[in-house]
Parts: sequence; structure tokens; C-alpha cells
Amino acid sequence: MVVVSYNTLEPLRRCLASLEEADEVVVVDNASADGSAEMVASEFPSVVLVRNSENRGFGAACNQGMDAGTGELVLFLNSDAVALPGAVSGLVRVMDSSPGVVACGGRLEFPDGRLQESCCSSLTLWAVFCEQSYLEKLFPRSRVFSPYWLSSKLLEREQRAESRELNRATASLEVEQVMGACLMIRRLERFDERFFLYCEDTELCRRLRRQGRIVWVPSSVFVHELGASSQKRWLAVARYNRGKELYFSIHHGRFASFVCFLLNRIGALLRVLVWGVASVLTLFLIGILLEKFVIFLQVLFAPIDPYKRAG
Repeated sequence: MVVVSYNTLEPLRRCLASLEEADEVVVVDNASADGSAEMVASEFPSVVLVRNSENRGFGAACNQGMDAGTGELVLFLNSDAVALPGAVSGLVRVMDSSPGVVACGGRLEFPDGRLQESCCSSLTLWAVFCEQSYLEKLFPRSRVFSPYWLSSKLLEREQRAESRELNRATASLEVEQVMGACLMIRRLERFDERFFLYCEDTELCRRLRRQGRIVWVPSSVFVHELGASSQKRWLAVARYNRGKELYFSIHHGRFASFVCFLLNRIGALLRVLVWGVASVLTLFLIGILLEKFVIFLQVLFAPIDPYKRAG
């Protein structure tokens, strides 16, 4: 198991405490300044600790962790995620019982118990358009206007299929990709280190699918705080946008990447207008509205390559 850490001391402590089922745990610390590495060394002496002198990004750190480990199966788990009892072993059982499965992921939930989207269909320009135009927000259950995220749709589909004989304790559902926050793979491929943060899991899953099936295992539950290490919201959004653009550049060419870039910037402009108007109409009395306006204004004018700004 590989856990990448960047300034998430308390979530990391909870994460490691929940991993008693794991045979081997490797923590790769990306130059945290909050004492995360020291905490691991003193409180979890059995954990293999890799300390980086700089923030190398998520994909590169995951590759380091995989190199430091020995198991045939590798679970990449975010440092702000907690494994519930049986979650890790459930993923292992799916992989052991299905040689044709090359990767799987568990069900992620917010700390309040709400479902978190953690499996997806293919990343397409149409999916980016629906995201940036608010169509996926307006029509969250539509396969046409919300084509990307699948977790809630899959669960609703299975719940409706009451007449089917389905053992939900062991059920796994085939998908195009699962989120890197909780991703178990066979040692067949590595993360592309051109991605600093976000969409490296999308790119990896695309390559893995050429070699077998990817499944989502909703019975393996992990509680995920989501974004605990993202201290600057605008930078996280800008890096996510850049990750999509890089993905299209690698797999669909420069023109598709440029179209994605335009969609991302138009989406940022749309949000600047929406939150700006909302702020004016409320006389700037609601702080969250003004905060969102500022965030997307920064996203709109973010550098083309925000990967260069670590933090």
C-alpha cells in the first residue's frame, strides 16, 4: 500500500491507524512542513517512509512508493482517507478472484456519510463541456448531460434492479476508471510523471484498460475528506484543468487539448459572472459568494502551466 503525504499530519495519522489489514504500508512524504514525516517515523515504525526534499507531485511519489514496496498488488490511498473494517481485504479478494481485473477501487464517502463520486466513464470533450457549462449540475442523473461521474448512477441502477440475483457483499461493477484516491492495481503500468496533480489516475486507467478490466467495489468503503492537502482552492482547480488538457494532448492531440483549454477558461469565465452577479445582488454580504468569485477569477487568469507552482 502506498500513501502520499503533503502537509496532512492529522488526516495521515488517522489514515495509517486504519490500515491494520495491510501487509505493507509505504508513506512517501512530499516535503511536508507540518511534521508529517516525523510523526510517521515515531508513531508508525513499521511503515516504510520515503522522504522527498521537494514536492514531486502525486504521480511521481506514487511511483516511488511502488518501487519501495514488494507486493504484487499496490493500493494507492490518499492520506486524507480512512479505511473502514474489511475495505482493504475486500479489494484484495476481488483482485485475487479475478485475474482479468487489472485495477479496482472502493466506495468513497464524505465524513458525513454522503456518497462521493469515485468512478467514471471515459474523459471526453463532451464531458468537459457538460462540466464547464453547468449541465452536469443541472441534470446530474442524465447520461447525456452528466456522462462522466458514475458512482451514484451505478448505485441507483443496482437498487432498482430488485429482481436480479446479486450478492451486494461481493459485487463489483466494471467501469472505465476509478479515482486515484483509492486505486488498487497490479504492477503492470506506472503513473505518467508529466502530471503533477490530478488526472494522472485517468491517464493510468486508460493504459490499464488495454490489459484487462477495471472494477468499482462499492462494498469496500473508505471515508475521504477530499482535498485536505489542497491549501489553495484556485490552484487545485487550475491544476485539475491542466491535467485534463495534458490528458487530451497525450491521447487525442494538440487540437483536442486546445479545445479543452478553451472550455476550461470559458467555464471559469462563466463562474466569475455567476458568482460576481450573486455577490452584487447580495451587496457583498455573503462571504462565500465573493470567495468563489475570487477563486474563479484566479482560475481564469491562471498560468497555462500551473504545475510549476508547488504548494
